Amino acid sequence: MSNFVFNNQAFQQQDPRKVATYPGAPQGAQQGRQGQYAPPPPAAAQTAAFQQAGVNAAAQANLEGMYAAPPAGAIETDRMTVEDTIWKTAGLFGILLVTAVVGWVWTASALPSTGQPNMMPWIIGALGGFVLAMVVTFTSRKKVRPALIFGYAAFEGLFIGGISSFFEVMWPGIVMQATLATVAVVGVTLALFVSGKVRASAKMSKIVLIAMIGYLVFSLLNVVLMWTNVLPGDLMFGMRSAPSPLFGIPWGVLIGIFVVFLAAYSLVMDFDQIQQGVRNGAPRKYGWLGAFGIMVTVVWLYVEILRMLAILRGND
Repeated sequence: MSNFVFNNQAFQQQDPRKVATYPGAPQGAQQGRQGQYAPPPPAAAQTAAFQQAGVNAAAQANLEGMYAAPPAGAIETDRMTVEDTIWKTAGLFGILLVTAVVGWVWTASALPSTGQPNMMPWIIGALGGFVLAMVVTFTSRKKVRPALIFGYAAFEGLFIGGISSFFEVMWPGIVMQATLATVAVVGVTLALFVSGKVRASAKMSKIVLIAMIGYLVFSLLNVVLMWTNVLPGDLMFGMRSAPSPLFGIPWGVLIGIFVVFLAAYSLVMDFDQIQQGVRNGAPRKYGWLGAFGIMVTVVWLYVEILRMLAILRGND
């Protein structure tokens, strides 16, 4: 599973013999009563036939009215839909873009006086986003809190705006390159998923999850080695900046390509989990969790592409 937020009963494949246990789950059909049906006495058979004909006519009229009426959406049914989740995702990215502008301006505000970018937006956004992501992930099994997800989007915007401004000062034009590359990866992944050419499989999902855990361990080790000055100071990205045996290409570039694949497949798993939530008839509020999961993956993808481009341009 790409995002632990999808580790929720609402997004799991349901056993048709059981009733879902997540809050608001549609209940299973009740079993009919046992016993034999007693036919009406012969004297009442004709009356029963007329009554049944009237019921059939009313049912037919009701059915025609249902076909003529506009389709019920997420608001009318209070159920999760793909369209409603898309709108929620767009809303979260709208919040992220607004606060990203704030983070960008705030970061660049110190340049005229100190010549160095202000790191506070980067730090505040990263810490705030991480804390809220953990809270949303571990509390979503009991209750979905959209306000916390809005806060996460706002903090992530500060982080993205701050780190983008910092990298733009060092390598002009890199933010536009990273943005276009991120949009391209997300667009291609979504198109392949919608067309049915790419689907998540249980075996591949396990492999990707193991690879993601391994990458997390590597990233933490790299940070520790940089903080303790074990690695040379001229390696801006630690082990990522070191040349590899493959034509001297930095390890960060090779690892970055691999991580972009992981992030793209994580998006496929996100899309698949959202579709499963829709099939399960999950309550509409669970669309916020789907939007949150997509945002987590896209932010990760953008940061990895930004870092990979920085390593490439730093070795020019």
